[in-house]
Amino acid sequence: MDQNWVDSFREKLDQHYAWPEIYVFKFIVPTGKEEQVKKLFPNNTATEKLSKQGNYTSVTIQAMMPSSDAVIELYQLAAEIEGIVAL
Repeated sequence: MDQNWVDSFREKLDQHYAWPEIYVFKFIVPTGKEEQVKKLFPNNTATEKLSKQGNYTSVTIQAMMPSSDAVIELYQLAAEIEGIVAL
């Protein structure tokens, strides 16, 4: 991730959230890679929805996050999953 993007995203998160707070993560992954996303959030429940064609699955997770840095760290870990799209 580009450092300018990270700094801008951190600033926006800190403007809109009072940490700690529940943050909603939404990802789209190729079907079959849902478990890789869910492993990043071992203590949280994920909601999954299969795409119309069945090629992709959306994964939504609500997690109590202590800070914007923790949110960014999870996005950075998720970015390593091949084919993932963060919303």
